[in-house]
Amino acid sequence: MKRLPVVLLMLALAAPVGSVGCGAGAMSPKRNAAAAPEDDPTITARVKTVLINDRSISSTIDVQTYQGVVTLSGKVKSKDEEAKAMQLARTVRGVNDVKSKLEIQP
Repeated sequence: MKRLPVVLLMLALAAPVGSVGCGAGAMSPKRNAAAAPEDDPTITARVKTVLINDRSISSTIDVQTYQGVVTLSGKVKSKDEEAKAMQLARTVRGVNDVKSKLEIQP
């Protein structure tokens, strides 16, 4: 009978350590960041970066974001360039929709 309290004490001490090791304690910062919604300025910056880094986009495109909805404006050289810009913008995390106010001027 004396062994039962010792075993229970050992289990009580081991349980919190085991649960923290398994992730039940606190979430890691990476998991919190992934679950957090993206803010509009961050989305805008990411869309601009994607557009600037793509060689098929030769035009300067203005990007505005409101509640995850990205609006592209400015002048592009073709309908294909407009479609490519919209496609690239949709690939950015946090983008809910993409609207085009782009004008085609060859």
